Amino acid sequence: MYNNENKPYRRKGHFFFLFILVAIFGLPVLIMFLWNEILPPLIHVSTISYWHSLGLLILCRILFGGFKFGGGPSRSHWKEKWGSMSEEEKEALKQKMKSRWGRNC
Repeated sequence: MYNNENKPYRRKGHFFFLFILVAIFGLPVLIMFLWNEILPPLIHVSTISYWHSLGLLILCRILFGGFKFGGGPSRSHWKEKWGSMSEEEKEALKQKMKSRWGRNC
């Protein structure tokens, strides 16, 4: 007997796979296009190929973003944490942030 309950999940899996493929192949094309249209006339650098843009994307992810996919604490986590703090703890955190960043938090 065929179970139709899994069909929507199967369809979502196909869309996720398609999204990943578009991201893998589309982002370097977008980076290449933007680089080649903006930077050579502006600051006189050479144009780049698809493979250069893919390498640039990977390098930027390593240097600035890492390869984590939603593994960090969410915004709701911090809202819950802030809501469970006492007024003294909130004030101490505000003072710590103000001394660290030098602006009103």
